[in-house]
Amino acid sequence: MSKSPDSPKSTESPDDSSRPSAEDNRKAGFAYAAGFTLFAVVAALTGFGYLMDLWLGTEPWCLVGGIVLGSAVGLFQFVRLSSKTY
Repeated sequence: MSKSPDSPKSTESPDDSSRPSAEDNRKAGFAYAAGFTLFAVVAALTGFGYLMDLWLGTEPWCLVGGIVLGSAVGLFQFVRLSSKTY
């Protein structure tokens, strides 16, 4: 199909529309940081709880505490970093 000669031409070049803006890059960076922080905090405190259980012999209570505490802190950090996205 060919374009009619009366159709308006786009003022944007194809290269400009495919590039994300600096603001989009900033938002994406905060989103990645928020997701990574959530994972890292939960994993770190779960691992710490596991090691404490091995050292104290209180299996599985420190592990459970590490999961709960890690989830709470990770969720707090996730929300804090996500709020900077907008």
